[in-house]
Amino acid sequence: MRDEIRSGHATRERKLAVCAGTASLPANERIELLAILAGDSDEQIRERSANALIEQPVENILNTLAVPDLAPQFFAFCGHYFLEKPGVADALAKHTLCPPELLHVVAPRLSTSGVQFLFDHLELLAGAPGLAAALSHSTSLNAEQRLQLQEIQKNSLEPEAAFAEGAADAEPDREKRTTLLQRLTRMNVVARVQLALKGDKQERSLLIRDPCKVVQRAVLQSPRISEQEIEAFAAISTLSEEVLRQIANNKFLRKNYTITHNLVFNAKTPLDITLHLLPNLTLPDLKGLGMNRNVPDTLRKMAGRLLIQRSVKKNAYED
Repeated sequence: MRDEIRSGHATRERKLAVCAGTASLPANERIELLAILAGDSDEQIRERSANALIEQPVENILNTLAVPDLAPQFFAFCGHYFLEKPGVADALAKHTLCPPELLHVVAPRLSTSGVQFLFDHLELLAGAPGLAAALSHSTSLNAEQRLQLQEIQKNSLEPEAAFAEGAADAEPDREKRTTLLQRLTRMNVVARVQLALKGDKQERSLLIRDPCKVVQRAVLQSPRISEQEIEAFAAISTLSEEVLRQIANNKFLRKNYTITHNLVFNAKTPLDITLHLLPNLTLPDLKGLGMNRNVPDTLRKMAGRLLIQRSVKKNAYED
């Protein structure tokens, strides 16, 4: 029946059965079909389906929004009738099929976690003109989110010096490096976010040092970035603490021992992060860290204590 109604081939009797709730259908499937039938050419079917859908509890609407392949009519109906219901705006924003034009309507009604979803998926913010402006009207923005939003709305350009540090490592070829630096100086924040998400390794290596935190975040969100690149980032002491913290807070990346090692040995990594990661180091690396004068004294001393504790346990086990 779902295929029949979605394709427009269902009989009037079957449509009325959906409206009346007599058709044998899962609740979320019926709700989706009611949204389609709310635009039917038959006035009676339109009225019955719309009335039946409006009476649905919000829990049923949220359950339906978890269906991955929803018809576009359901998004439109939700945007018109359910947007003020708890959780609906967030669920719409998180759905991969939510139309960009509806995101603009949804944005001001997002919760703090819903707003964070957009910052964690910068391709949505950067790829939808006007979405950042719509989001600025949200009363749920926390201080950090508001600062990031102000950054992404900036149209001012950065000088070449802002990207020069590390440029030789990112692109050894002088001519190509000069061209890339010139390109970056002509890009505003949104353009650099898009480049960070879609660009190549050399571009990411420069943009991870971008003065704008949103651009740095976009580099780490790029679907093209490799673990090897992040291993290298974790070892760079000139990166911002914010970048290193984002890497460390990614549970998937922490499974990579090289990333953990490089973060702990990086003097720029915040102490609370390195102390948390310290127990993951091997005995040889703990020994090396205990003799490393580039890291904070607290970390070096803790490495020494942990090394002694593990060595005692190891010897006791072997005995």
